[in-house]
Amino acid sequence: MPGLDSHLCFALYSASNHMTRIFTPFLKKLGVTYPQYLVMVTLWERGSLGVGDLASALTMDFGTLSPMLKRMESKGLLARRRQPGDERRVAVALTAKGESLRKRTQQMLGEFYCFLNVPLDELFDLRDRLRRFIESAGVAKEIEAA
Repeated sequence: MPGLDSHLCFALYSASNHMTRIFTPFLKKLGVTYPQYLVMVTLWERGSLGVGDLASALTMDFGTLSPMLKRMESKGLLARRRQPGDERRVAVALTAKGESLRKRTQQMLGEFYCFLNVPLDELFDLRDRLRRFIESAGVAKEIEAA
């Protein structure tokens, strides 16, 4: 049996935890948690979305996403509205306060990348390699293994 440090799954798990831990102090300056930040980035990128579309984009389940959206709404970062044509569907949109965090976030990301002290081309290469890994070891294979 290979040792713990030989396992790819442990390296990815450790890297994810480490990234979240070092990113958290930067996010505290914005007043959001890491999952809330991901919601904000998705809405900045795509505009108003249905809760289902947002959950799909973030690969989150409704049980996790719905309470988080409620907390973000109470902070004034976003608004949830029932769709007029279908009361079961809820759309999520950023408020002016949520939109205003965008510029501060861009500044914070610059500070964060400097803090990492890793050349940007290496970080972007790592990101791209992880994306390719996710695509090639995708959901269909995950479902087959279950």
